[in-house]
Amino acid sequence: MKTAVSITILVVLLLASCNGTHLSLVDVNAPAINYIFDNDGTITVTDTTDDIELIGMEGTGFLQSRTLPVGETGTLAEGLFGYEYRIDLTQVGGILNIVCISSFRIVFGPVESLDFDGNGSDEEVYVVTTGGLGNISPTSVDVAGDTLTFNFSPGICAGNAPGNGDCSFFFGLVSAYPANLVTSEIHAGGSDYLLEARAPSHP
Repeated sequence: MKTAVSITILVVLLLASCNGTHLSLVDVNAPAINYIFDNDGTITVTDTTDDIELIGMEGTGFLQSRTLPVGETGTLAEGLFGYEYRIDLTQVGGILNIVCISSFRIVFGPVESLDFDGNGSDEEVYVVTTGGLGNISPTSVDVAGDTLTFNFSPGICAGNAPGNGDCSFFFGLVSAYPANLVTSEIHAGGSDYLLEARAPSHP
């Protein structure tokens, strides 16, 4: 079980959540989003997962963090790196006091804006709502310094039995920096859980 084991990390994350602004979100389709990064839409991704065991619930969920190769020459994301995240509670369940994840927080650094949906306006966060997995979208993204907080309302909830829980859509961002591993945080049912995730290695 991943619990709040590092007071120092939590203090940094909580302080960074103050006095923030918001990032813009846009819905996109898969595999169309792949062409932002690759000329023929073929991408080999690198995934990291970390287990989520919610207090009072049965079964194990996971945080999936994904990096895409650097954008090819001639693409919209040329020279940039794509990052995607998904929270899966499909195999987590309970009978009483069902627990839901209300936020996901990660130290990400500068976010690049691109026209992910081709409407002529740049956005900062894309959500793969068609052509992929999931049923829950982030409703807002707060940014404070290098820290991003993805909020979910309704939350990503465990089910009434394992196999019936929610799963977020993949939500993604673009950075000028390649990946390293960081400690992220989810908030669920009044508790905080620390999870390993992929994020940019910004200065």
